[in-house]
Amino acid sequence: MEVIALFAVFLVLLLVGVPIAFSLGIASLSYLLLAGIPLTIVPQRLYSGIDTFVLLCIPGFVLAGNLMNVGNITEHIVRFSNALVGHIRGGLGLANVGGSMIFGGISGTAVADAASIGSVMIPGMSKAGYDKPFSAAVTAASSTIGPIIPPSVPMIIAGSLTGVSVGRMFLAGAIPGILLGVAMMVTVYLLAIRRGYPKEKRVSLLQLVREGRTAFWALLMTAIILYGIIGGFFTPTEASIVASLYALVVGMYVYKGLSWRKLPAILTDTVLTSSALLLLVGLANLFGWILTSEQIPQMVASGILAISENPLVVILILNLIMLCVGAFMETIAALIILFPALLGVATGVGMDPVHFAVMAVLNLMIGLTTPPVGVCLFVVSGIGNLQVLTVARAILPFLICNLAVLLLVAYVPAISMWLPNLILGP
Repeated sequence: MEVIALFAVFLVLLLVGVPIAFSLGIASLSYLLLAGIPLTIVPQRLYSGIDTFVLLCIPGFVLAGNLMNVGNITEHIVRFSNALVGHIRGGLGLANVGGSMIFGGISGTAVADAASIGSVMIPGMSKAGYDKPFSAAVTAASSTIGPIIPPSVPMIIAGSLTGVSVGRMFLAGAIPGILLGVAMMVTVYLLAIRRGYPKEKRVSLLQLVREGRTAFWALLMTAIILYGIIGGFFTPTEASIVASLYALVVGMYVYKGLSWRKLPAILTDTVLTSSALLLLVGLANLFGWILTSEQIPQMVASGILAISENPLVVILILNLIMLCVGAFMETIAALIILFPALLGVATGVGMDPVHFAVMAVLNLMIGLTTPPVGVCLFVVSGIGNLQVLTVARAILPFLICNLAVLLLVAYVPAISMWLPNLILGP
């Protein structure tokens, strides 16, 4: 009875538009009251959910992303990408994807990518002759690369939940992230040829070198983060602080888009965003604790294995579950609730935990671009002043492309596991 009330309240609140964090909290509270469990468990589970050192990197990477936006670092990334591929048919769309791949290697969040790249590229592509729904769709789709290419906030959450090595997950996401970006570029190019989208004038070698030199400081940021974590010089949390300090210095003294007067607003926005994320993590942890106490994960595992114990079939079922949940639930909440439960099923059929983590994050990232709760869809729709359904229709070719990459990642473990095994050993 209590479990039915838990899910009923949660679904009703989601359907009426209550934010996911409050939906989780109110549903959990209703369960506790009906079950007669003391409410002192609420602060205990909230605190235990966020009392993990690795989660401190979330504010750090959020701050780094905000500093990049205000410090004109994002603009230089886009300009360099455009100098590289702008002369190809659909070049601005290709530059959009390329910019997201570079930006994703710094911020680790899809929403930050969609907002920052979108604010530059959607108006720019529209002026250049691209239809606005296509411009918004490319931006939303490519923003999902961010949490696949390291660093990745969702992978950090997954590591804090299960103890899976964050460093190995970061390395495991590199090749799938690049593969995802290349697949989207191919999709952009084919659509550009079919629809007759424009191409930019080829830049001279001197101008390309100049843009590369200007973007060097932004590109170096990714290298510092990855080399520092992989080389054991600092943890992901320390890497986020290094990234923030680096973005501050480069934005203020190299690109000169930052000033001391802008810092209070940047810090305020970082605090608000980080607080919302950590509140969501805490409340999702309470919800997840209730599910665990009711043995829901075991029931899910038993139900999946009752259908089939064939690894190929089980992996397909896991993907379908995560795709469906990702379409209706915010990424972090879905990860906290689903990941520990489904990890046991995945390892039970022989999947490596790191391989499963990359597959899970990729599934949930695809959910960010699908109705009804596709956050990135809402972000780019707001920037482009478009209806969400208009962007959702325009994004269909990219969803097909992303699903194809997902199947490759799911069924070819070497795509994820080759790099971490090469660098860190099996």
